[in-house]
Amino acid sequence: MIDLRQQQIIKETTARFNPSLVGVFGSYARGQQRVRSDLDILIDFSHRVNLLDIIGLENELSKKLGIKVDLVTANSLHQHLRPIIERDLIRIT
Repeated sequence: MIDLRQQQIIKETTARFNPSLVGVFGSYARGQQRVRSDLDILIDFSHRVNLLDIIGLENELSKKLGIKVDLVTANSLHQHLRPIIERDLIRIT
């Protein structure tokens, strides 16, 4: 399960992009993570953010958290995956 320290790091690191939504889903949200699990983070913006900034943010989060982060934008979600992700989602912002 994602802890409060990790949530704070995610919140502080993503704040400069002013996201409309940040949340964790997948194994960390369900408390089923393993040693090699990545941390799945859903992020959404009400404004345009370029791909290089998103990749940089993903790398920065991975480094700060010490966990491989998979950053997924809400716009990139397939409609069939959205309900599955939303079911597990722990909203951070």
